Amino acid sequence: MDIHEYQAKELLRGFGVNVPRGGIAYSPEQAVYRTQELSGERWVVKAQIHSGARGKAGGVKICATEREVLEAADSMLGKRLVTHQTGPQGKLVGRLYVEEATDIQQEIYLGFVMDRKDERIVVVASAEGGMEIEDISAEKPDSIIRSVVDPAVGMEAFQAREIAFSLGLDPALIPQAVKTLIACYKAFQELDAAMVEINPLVVTGAGEIVALDAKLSFDENALFRRPQISELRDKSQEDSRETYASDRGLNYIGLDGQIGCVVNGAGLAMATLDMIKMAGGEPANFLDVGGGASPDRVLKSFRAVLNDPNVEAILVNIFAGINRCDWIAEGVVRAVRELELKIPLVVRLSGTNVEEGRKILADSKLDITTADTLAEAAEKVVAAWKSNAQG
Repeated sequence: MDIHEYQAKELLRGFGVNVPRGGIAYSPEQAVYRTQELSGERWVVKAQIHSGARGKAGGVKICATEREVLEAADSMLGKRLVTHQTGPQGKLVGRLYVEEATDIQQEIYLGFVMDRKDERIVVVASAEGGMEIEDISAEKPDSIIRSVVDPAVGMEAFQAREIAFSLGLDPALIPQAVKTLIACYKAFQELDAAMVEINPLVVTGAGEIVALDAKLSFDENALFRRPQISELRDKSQEDSRETYASDRGLNYIGLDGQIGCVVNGAGLAMATLDMIKMAGGEPANFLDVGGGASPDRVLKSFRAVLNDPNVEAILVNIFAGINRCDWIAEGVVRAVRELELKIPLVVRLSGTNVEEGRKILADSKLDITTADTLAEAAEKVVAAWKSNAQG
């Protein structure tokens, strides 16, 4: 789960990270009011969407007068901001963050991520801040510093000092840098974060280290014990298909194809997507219905898939172990009837109670195509989709 920049900064401030003063605004008039609260001579108006590269897309503007703030806010609010991360559909700007301008002398990249290979939190840093980490890696790979944190002891001051010195910071700034690094590590660990990124972390003309931008992502599996984080979720920034499925306990990721998928098990779901592509089709989603799926859960899965208006055929692929094929079949029949399904449907069942499941499908007398293998199912659903599209 992602959160907005201003929310990330507020969380990091609570751990001791130095961030600029600012305030949230939901209207141009409120944005101007924020500048009056902050005082000063220059302000930065930032669109709050779940995406990087906002500046290149016109979502970050430096203003020297209240009039400029008003115009900047008016140009952003209610509009869709398109960046290379949002895709062509962009994301709706519903709120702005107005903060005091900062005198930037040096920009640094700082990120904390979980390295699943090492099973450790890893610090990634670079003296070439202000760029996307992918660009830094491609253009200046030698500038990237990577430091693995031992989970038994956490980030110690000596490790933070090593990173700070490697960044080429002035020795007088090392204590501030150490404090910032340890604070970010604590935020990562104590909030069950999946990523903490500050880009850029800047050195100001006054000799302060300040987090000028911040991005936090969280492990959704841990949100049940982090209610203060769950409350920060902004569903308007999420794919509506994925939000619908997530709210119903389904593992769903929307894709750009036309063939919807209802599968049990993440590995089998990935294999199903591959087989559809090999057969000449394009999958519309990844959906893992989970183990022990009831007919109700299958119905919810169909609803989630059909929330995508681009879906023109559906493939159900179940290899039942914990699951039972008869439960799945009951759910499929119920979904076809209740949702009045008009598009091609191919079902492949294998495993526990497979004969009972196949009998339920056959006795339903519904227009359901069955298959014995995944390869056969993929070929049939792609053929049915193409035929239906041409007809």
